[in-house]
Amino acid sequence: MADIIIIRVQSPDGMKKIPSTKRETAAGFLKQVAKEFGFNSNGFSIYLNRNKTDEIVSQSKTLSILKIKHGDMLFLYPSGSAATLAAAAAEVMDTATPSSSSSLPSTSSFSASLSSSSSASSSASSSMIPRSHSGPTQVQEDQIDQYLAKQDGKIYRNRDAQLCRHGALGKCVHCVPLEPFDEDYLNHLDPPVKHMSFHAYIRKLTGGADKGKFAALENISCKIKSGCDGHPPWPEGICTKCQPSAITLNRQRYRHVDNIMFENHTIADRFLDFWRKTGSQRMGYLYGRYTEHKDIPLGIQRHPEQPGTAGGPQGRGRGGERRQAGPVGWIFTDLISEDTRIGTVRYSRNQDTYYLSAEECITAGYFQNLHSNPCRLSRDGLFGSKFVTVVATGGPDNQVHFESYQVSNQCMALVRDECLLPCRDAPELGYAKESSPEQYVPDVFFTDKDKFGNDVTFLARPLPVEYLIIDITTTFPKDPQYTFSSTQRFPIENRDVLGETQDFHSLATYLSQCSAGTFLNIVSDFHLLLFLVTNEVMPLRDSIGLILDAVKTSNEDLAQTWKKSEQWATIEQLCSTVGGQPSSSLDYGAVGGPSVPASSSAMWSCLHCTFMNQPGTELCEMCSLPPIP
Repeated sequence: MADIIIIRVQSPDGMKKIPSTKRETAAGFLKQVAKEFGFNSNGFSIYLNRNKTDEIVSQSKTLSILKIKHGDMLFLYPSGSAATLAAAAAEVMDTATPSSSSSLPSTSSFSASLSSSSSASSSASSSMIPRSHSGPTQVQEDQIDQYLAKQDGKIYRNRDAQLCRHGALGKCVHCVPLEPFDEDYLNHLDPPVKHMSFHAYIRKLTGGADKGKFAALENISCKIKSGCDGHPPWPEGICTKCQPSAITLNRQRYRHVDNIMFENHTIADRFLDFWRKTGSQRMGYLYGRYTEHKDIPLGIQRHPEQPGTAGGPQGRGRGGERRQAGPVGWIFTDLISEDTRIGTVRYSRNQDTYYLSAEECITAGYFQNLHSNPCRLSRDGLFGSKFVTVVATGGPDNQVHFESYQVSNQCMALVRDECLLPCRDAPELGYAKESSPEQYVPDVFFTDKDKFGNDVTFLARPLPVEYLIIDITTTFPKDPQYTFSSTQRFPIENRDVLGETQDFHSLATYLSQCSAGTFLNIVSDFHLLLFLVTNEVMPLRDSIGLILDAVKTSNEDLAQTWKKSEQWATIEQLCSTVGGQPSSSLDYGAVGGPSVPASSSAMWSCLHCTFMNQPGTELCEMCSLPPIP
């Protein structure tokens, strides 16, 4: 009787206790589990760990040799039909409180780890993400996340000559390395760091004696859980099983991005030119890359390489992917002239007004949900976002300052599930929606101090947006960098109101101005590359890869190879047609005026797009190009 042990086996359908003995073989134990759960001999797999590692296979080894003791818990995953797998994936096999996030998109890089090889089984098992920090990675994280996960991250200190009483090889409390999430160290930095980095927060979760065995990042859901059959659907009925939990807003202790550094001042100046010339505000997207931030333990720094004005972000995204860059945030202006004679602007965003309005927080949450952060510790495979918000506004010295923010994961959930609204007469306040017959909204609370200094809980109607904002430092380098090194400026897209248009007339003019430079320097302009990809006459989306690699690596030979391609020859032909010169004599020279049709009394067919134009028109109504004489 002393050899009898109880083994707990957890499955998607629940947990069962299997009596056995220390001398029982693994094969006999598996047969007993199959009989208890109603499976055949090969319809399931049992693992020692929750993340599907150390599988128990049918063999002659005893349970004592496999180090399975009394009271241990094993994890069973069925490998039968797709319906069984889908049911298994819907369950939360963790001690953490489950929270569904069905509205978040799933990534296509998930891989199944069950023993079934059918495509239906693989699809169903893709949502079963391991939560252990040390388990196999099934989510394709960003390269910067993979790099930081391999770093030590500890803060090493030198031996203190006054406090340390040990030898050169010893360590004490005054010189032992600190963890990257040490709050005292972060608070004593200059300036103090209020938010630890996201990877430092992960180290804090996955540290300790259990090494993050039970660490899990749960996404908040404000929607009613589907599949509850015990009552009529909302608004006729709701129960504690399907009702989302109330949300108490807390200031987030970590941030996904720790610093934003523009490559040079030219990027910001070209974006601000629109406001300087028109007085109108402007919005655009930031494109760049991630790097390690050396000043903060395990921190992430963003390098915006180029802002693009609003409109047409799809083409910029494709161009960025080939250069291992992509959309990293959005930027907008909020500038009001204070004194035009000395060039000052009004200091309007401060502690007496607001830093971000509620409507801007909702917009930031919308963008962050579109660019969610892949994370292997989340059951959904996504957690938080690295997408940032940059505001060009007046500073305390009445000069243009760039302030950067993110919104918290709680704000992202409220925006994703359409639970947050702006206030019409108070931009610094948000408002949590009330439940309606069409939508159930959980209660949202926040805590604040009353006039006596006591912590009081308030319903978030209204809600100060300070609970949703995370501030990020914004810097410019001492030594400017130029990923796009062209000395001339190609017109920026979506600035027709300034007379700056992107067409083959402007391309021919640009090429004529760059006749003295190398071809690599000519094409090293972000907006030029964007025009080559997105123009309607001759889009080079499928053949732009070689020149992007040339710009990325500053390789003139690659640029010359692409210059000899058929696609660029066509571009030269179009520019020479617009400029009134034959293609053989085109050497990025002067541009003439467009030619007119030989006969203006009959319809003529455009040789570029074959469109039939009406008599008397000088340019094609479809492609805006003149006829070839």
